[in-house]
Amino acid sequence: MFLSALSLFSNDLAIDLGTANTCVYARGKGIVLSEPSIVAVNNANDQIEAVGNDAKEMLGRTPGNITAIKPMRDGVIADFEAAEKMLGYFIRKAHRRKSFVRPRVVIGVPSEITQVERRAVKDSAYRAKASEVHLIEEAMAAAIGAGLPITEAAGNMIVDIGGGTTDIAVISLAGVVYSKSVRVAGNAMDDAIINYVKREHDLLIGERTAERVKMELGSAWPLRDKKEMEVKGRHVLEGKPKTVVLNDSQVREALAEPVKQIVQAVRDGLERIPPELSADVCDRGIVMSGGGALLHNLDERLRRETGLPVQVAEDPLSSVVLGAGKMLSDFNLLRKISLE
Repeated sequence: MFLSALSLFSNDLAIDLGTANTCVYARGKGIVLSEPSIVAVNNANDQIEAVGNDAKEMLGRTPGNITAIKPMRDGVIADFEAAEKMLGYFIRKAHRRKSFVRPRVVIGVPSEITQVERRAVKDSAYRAKASEVHLIEEAMAAAIGAGLPITEAAGNMIVDIGGGTTDIAVISLAGVVYSKSVRVAGNAMDDAIINYVKREHDLLIGERTAERVKMELGSAWPLRDKKEMEVKGRHVLEGKPKTVVLNDSQVREALAEPVKQIVQAVRDGLERIPPELSADVCDRGIVMSGGGALLHNLDERLRRETGLPVQVAEDPLSSVVLGAGKMLSDFNLLRKISLE
């Protein structure tokens, strides 16, 4: 009772604790923070040197005594201590460094998260000074954030492609009829580009370079205009810096496997839903959200593979946190859809 009374005086938060990025939504204010899920730790004294944007700048450039850690892997907590520190930092930053605030928190998690992983997320949030913690499936949050009519007696299909996981769900009457979480998403695409460049050009490139290549040249279906860019890295055999030129068709070849796995997961979902809901999805189509939805022509590839209308959410990067944010002012619906 005391905790609930305390939370009335705090700013409730919705958090999309993503593998690549963490977004925080404050009730009444909207999205107040969107930063990379990275923590830089000083190994000598175990102190946090930087979090978020500042820590990302250090990736691949840290001296021996500092390690840049990604606490999230495949949508779940891989490093409990770093995740706790990162969450605490983001909550304080969202509340302008007020340390006495104990907010109610809604967190989006992958649909196939285990009981142990759920407990890890909840414990991290409680240790970061949350008064109450509610978990909801990312696909459900993304559907709400994308404006789908989830409470209607009709099937709505959402494909949320994040950094670590792709969550696919069909939702009807505020319940998840079908959900599948595959651990192939934006990070797998970055890794595929790193491996391709190493294999084809004997060049080692870092994660940040791979991400830039994906955003500029990456596509799932041929582009109308050809694109190319210079990529700098270290030559495997010669050991010295080298520059190569990559084009969009090479990057499309590099991304072929992760894109194929995502498309196959969507097709599997379509095969497993009840016939009545299949008819609804046929009429309404598929909505894509998450950073991976911004891969050039991925909607076109899905359209051709499924024969269904496909559209990208209005604000794909923020769909999950916006949906979780809406739950802060609709606790009846939150109780109905939150994971125990």
